Amino acid sequence: MKDRKKFSHYSNNKLLIFIFLVLNLISCGVSRSVHHLPDIQSYTLEIPEVHKINDSTFTYHQNYFTKNKQHLWELYIHGNPLQLGYNRGALTKDLMWRQEEIFFSKVETFVPSKFKQKLLSGFLKWYNRKMYLNVREDYQAELYGLSRYSSDKYDFIAPPYLRSLYLHGAHDIGHALQDLAMVGCTSLAVWNENTEDGDLLIGRNFDFYVGDDFAQNKLVEFVRPEEGIPYMSVSWPGMIGVVSGMNKEGITVTINAGKSKIPLTAKTPISLVTREILQYAHTIDEAIQIAKKRKVFVSESILVGSAADRTAVIIETSPKNFGVYESVNTSKLFCTNHFQSEAYKDDKRNQKQIAESHSQYRYEKLQELLQFNEKLNPEKMAGILREKSGLKNKNIGYGNEKAINQLLAHHAVIFSPEKKLVWVSSNPYQLGEFVCYDLNTIFSDQRMKNGEMAASQFNIAKDPFVESQEFQDYEMYKQMSSEINDAIHDKKKDILLTDDFINYYQSLNPELWEVYYQAGQYYYKRKEYPKAKDQFEKALKKEITTVPDKARVEKNLRKTLNKL
Repeated sequence: MKDRKKFSHYSNNKLLIFIFLVLNLISCGVSRSVHHLPDIQSYTLEIPEVHKINDSTFTYHQNYFTKNKQHLWELYIHGNPLQLGYNRGALTKDLMWRQEEIFFSKVETFVPSKFKQKLLSGFLKWYNRKMYLNVREDYQAELYGLSRYSSDKYDFIAPPYLRSLYLHGAHDIGHALQDLAMVGCTSLAVWNENTEDGDLLIGRNFDFYVGDDFAQNKLVEFVRPEEGIPYMSVSWPGMIGVVSGMNKEGITVTINAGKSKIPLTAKTPISLVTREILQYAHTIDEAIQIAKKRKVFVSESILVGSAADRTAVIIETSPKNFGVYESVNTSKLFCTNHFQSEAYKDDKRNQKQIAESHSQYRYEKLQELLQFNEKLNPEKMAGILREKSGLKNKNIGYGNEKAINQLLAHHAVIFSPEKKLVWVSSNPYQLGEFVCYDLNTIFSDQRMKNGEMAASQFNIAKDPFVESQEFQDYEMYKQMSSEINDAIHDKKKDILLTDDFINYYQSLNPELWEVYYQAGQYYYKRKEYPKAKDQFEKALKKEITTVPDKARVEKNLRKTLNKL
């Protein structure tokens, strides 16, 4: 459901623009990047011989990969950059193939034509032609090692090494080409008088959605690089970048997309900037210096927490600007999907983002929640990340992107940097049990003393909502939403839906504006204009996600009225 909405912006007009760019520019400056391979001669390498203990546990020397009882995959690897890549690839190969299949099947769904797929492949090669010039050599070596275990199924898109590199810019590329935030992430930091023990506490929802299957195999990884600081991160198999993570020194990073101008070429993927921060920064100042020297190609907020500094800041970076936002006279910091620093005060795109998107609404919801949740602890932070209501506790429908919990998160994470503790959510979304990990133990000889990675005595219980009828209804709503989308976009008009079907569908999530908007679209397509009018009017009485969404509903209502 949500993935269709996200990718619907990938319109025919934009595809034509892509084709035009490919035909006119593909020959310019692509050859060198396509044939580039990193220099790996300086690294020693031992080809991993993986030992399979059971269907969910694999080892190679002191590297291991296992699934815990909450169904989170846990990976521990160490070595030089090339060895890290090989170790990661050898241990996670099957899941990496699966993850790549899920991701590229989405591409095949929306670009089914083999001819257009070839054009898209050519476009990606042109668009990414400068990426390798902006990625550290050691990370390229790691990606090369990882790519030795890639499937050959998608070589038509790009050869394994290039494909691994491109996938690390998938978040950035989707964000840039669609000129919108692919995700509506929410993060916050509190300390001093705002926490139970005065320590810094950070929470985040990573609302990156490529379908439910993509989020099934969450990966919690612990990396001990030959150079730099050991760190943990939460992502998916095949990823060496960081979207949520903390290092052994208590530096944390989380990323939130901002409004971005469409650039003409890819540069440094943001997940590799945050990886570098975790691997090499001990303080906020060091994190800022690392971020400042990297050329990015989208607008992004990086919330950085620091045990040493006992505070957090937001680094706001974009292709042509850079700012740092610090809270003033308060011990709390909120981050949604707009910039707050002085550097972006007059930025028109950012002003439009605040005025028209759901970012400001979620920001105000965080402010409201902190008024009623004084002195946070990890359990209370989990409650905030799971919050489904709108402002003033209004029921805005399940899955509304104005909610802190949009019921689509790939993961949620809670960090306690001074204690070096981290809690990672398990499926579904951020509703499952939060599993606790102690970096002090994991990056020591004691990490597997009791047979498990987690410090499970500190786990946070699953949300009772997951056992409710409302949640079951929401899951059914998602399934039926796909059926209605198919009917709306059915060119042959062969898919017929009964009024009873639509009424039942709406009863599953009655406060969400989209259930009425979709019904209106379906009835309009069937030329049942009185019914369409009624549905569009109902949608306008609900909490619509963004200003453009509301304008779209109003436009469809006007079209319908003209037909009556």
